[in-house]
Amino acid sequence: MARPAPIIAGLTCRCPRCGEGKLFVGYLKLAPACPACGLDLKFADSGDGPAVFVIFLVAPIVMALALLVGALFNPPPFVHLILWIPTTLILSLLLLPPFKGVLIALQYRHDAHEGHQ
Repeated sequence: MARPAPIIAGLTCRCPRCGEGKLFVGYLKLAPACPACGLDLKFADSGDGPAVFVIFLVAPIVMALALLVGALFNPPPFVHLILWIPTTLILSLLLLPPFKGVLIALQYRHDAHEGHQ
């Protein structure tokens, strides 16, 4: 069986071994095992990594857009609140599952376990 690329498998939230089975049974809840190949996903622990990477991606995008809108249109402060709080929340919530999937796929690819060298 050809192993899928970890980035592609992670971004599509698929199994890191076969690339077919769904990685999540809920929003961020991992499946106990892959329904397609049976890979036991107990090894997967991404910790806070996905949240950190999402923050590092979303914050500069929202800040750049806020500065651009402020420079072009000079809206009152409440307009910035109306625009950027929902944008930040939506982008963050949309990006968390794929980023968690990528970190789990990379963890599987590199056989990374706690206390394992």
